[in-house]
Amino acid sequence: MRQDVKKIRNLLKQYANLKRDLTAFNQVSSPSFDGVSSHSSRNGAESRLIHHVDLSYQLKEVEDALNAIDDPEYQFILHDYIIEKRFSRNEACDQLSVSISKFNYLKNRALLTFKNMYI
Repeated sequence: MRQDVKKIRNLLKQYANLKRDLTAFNQVSSPSFDGVSSHSSRNGAESRLIHHVDLSYQLKEVEDALNAIDDPEYQFILHDYIIEKRFSRNEACDQLSVSISKFNYLKNRALLTFKNMYI
């Protein structure tokens, strides 16, 4: 179970990075084509577009799983504590009015719940 929790936590951290990368990609201007034929089967614009679509799909999968979780404590832990890093562990405990051990229990349950929704 501990390995599962670590993997899911890393996935959520990667989600935050993917979201940032996708935002940066969307701020880049559209590619222009000069009509000159290329000898390669792919060009840079095509590769970037494929990468963009892949990132978008990965983000949607994670967001769908996050949105399927009804428990507000779990949502807070996953979004505000793990993904957005808005709170330290002690601050998150204060927000939820729980002890550190109870918070760790809730965090692990939230991660496992996310895992079940993500699969």
